[in-house]
Amino acid sequence: MKILNRSQIYKADAQTLTAQKISSTDLMERAATKAFDWLHQRLQGNPVKIHVFCGTGNNGGDGLVLARHLVEHGYHVVVYVVKYSERRSADFLTNLKRLKARKVWPEYLDEGSPLPEIHPDALIVDSVFGIGLNRPPQPWVGALFEHLNASKAFILSIDIPSGMYLDRVPEDLGKVVHASHILTFQVPKLVFFLPQTGAVIRQWEALDIGLDAAYMDSITSRYELIDPALLRSWYRPRSKFDHKGTFGHALILGGSHGKIGAVALASRAALLCGSGLVTACVPGCGYIPLQTGLPEIMVRTTEDMEEHLELPEVPEGQTAGIGMGLGTGAGVQKAFLAWLKIQKQPVLLDADALNILSLNPKALKHIPEESILTPHPGELKRLIGAWKDDFDKLRIARAFAKKWNCILLIKGAHTIVLGKDRGYINFTGNPGMATGGSGDVLSGMITGLRATGYPPLQAALLGVYLHGRAGDLRVAETGVEALTASDILSGIGMAFRELSGQIPPQPSQNGSKPPQENGSKEPRENGGHQSAENGSQDPSESL
Repeated sequence: MKILNRSQIYKADAQTLTAQKISSTDLMERAATKAFDWLHQRLQGNPVKIHVFCGTGNNGGDGLVLARHLVEHGYHVVVYVVKYSERRSADFLTNLKRLKARKVWPEYLDEGSPLPEIHPDALIVDSVFGIGLNRPPQPWVGALFEHLNASKAFILSIDIPSGMYLDRVPEDLGKVVHASHILTFQVPKLVFFLPQTGAVIRQWEALDIGLDAAYMDSITSRYELIDPALLRSWYRPRSKFDHKGTFGHALILGGSHGKIGAVALASRAALLCGSGLVTACVPGCGYIPLQTGLPEIMVRTTEDMEEHLELPEVPEGQTAGIGMGLGTGAGVQKAFLAWLKIQKQPVLLDADALNILSLNPKALKHIPEESILTPHPGELKRLIGAWKDDFDKLRIARAFAKKWNCILLIKGAHTIVLGKDRGYINFTGNPGMATGGSGDVLSGMITGLRATGYPPLQAALLGVYLHGRAGDLRVAETGVEALTASDILSGIGMAFRELSGQIPPQPSQNGSKPPQENGSKEPRENGGHQSAENGSQDPSESL
């Protein structure tokens, strides 16, 4: 599912109006009716009081259409027009007239208006600002949003929470509507997935409003959601006459005294992702734990008992993942840098391999092209440098991935996989996966998938998605607090079965509804509709 920037959304609207020979008012009616259908299906005539807050632009027009349909179906609705500007969009005025024709007279709120009383059992529809917002709301409007947030009522935001920018972090997140649920038109917004802005977003769902399919298929988005249908098309089922040699050989290099468990987790994950053979290379202290604890893998050791002071060449036909529990002592650094310098094939670099690169930035030029780097946030900051906010982090990380022609993971609640030209956002996973060893499992999974023959980007995307799904499938039994890295391992098989269609898909645990599939490798996606709010239109995003 593509994630569009502001200019692409506006153009999608314009193309739709031309191609389908409809007016902007017709498109607004279609979009807001979709939102009404969603809400009506859930309320089923419930007598809850509904407070609809509308701005004076096109997002406010959506709210007026929604309010009109609610009134026509007998709901108890109070409509407020938030007069943040004297300007009114044409579609807003058209739908205001239609609402008044139903004998519904909005209450007008301005700087001197008392804040409306809202019961915690009421429902709030937030339709004040849309994607066009490009400057902070006036203080009295920010105070209104704080009042809505403090009401403890369920808040349904239309397209995007009011006060949220599309392309940067708001100056004060307290003055952004904290939506309980977002109905977005039709592609999700990047701000839903970034830690700073996503912290005030609970759940979202994309509504298909039928934007022009030809345009949507033609555009290239800088970010998109990882698509299960596309992953399924890559999936390689096994045939009757395959053998272990068919599925490659993963080499996991790492470990040091007290950190052999990281290698054990990664090696087990590589096996569970289908690698025909797995060898773990550890210092001498890791031989007995691995040989006894993981009888399915082979173990080789380097000369020192405590840490790696040398690292072996990667034999032809093997795929390497390195760094888990490796350590960063002077001897280890020397061994790793010498090892990296002779690598010709893509490798996976994790944990201390990345920390060593941060200490020796000149060695970045030795990273083989299409290698996969899997830093956690602290490792990422040491690797690419500090950033001002999440948008700045993406800019710096994208430049890094492009410069070194690597695949860079930004791990988090929504892990982002950055290739040279595009970013892919994951929607699987849950907070229980923030636990020691989870990253080692992910790195082992990706290494195992690479060993079985998946190209680097495919392996990274499959690994990230399946890792999250494994955690989701297991957390239902363990609970969030008790989920461990070993539990994630035990969920890998179920995640594969789900991806291959052997078991039905389960709901995501990450605050979003997975995108609908239409069976094609690249499903059609549709955009949202808005005009600029509270300021002039601005150019395409630089992200």
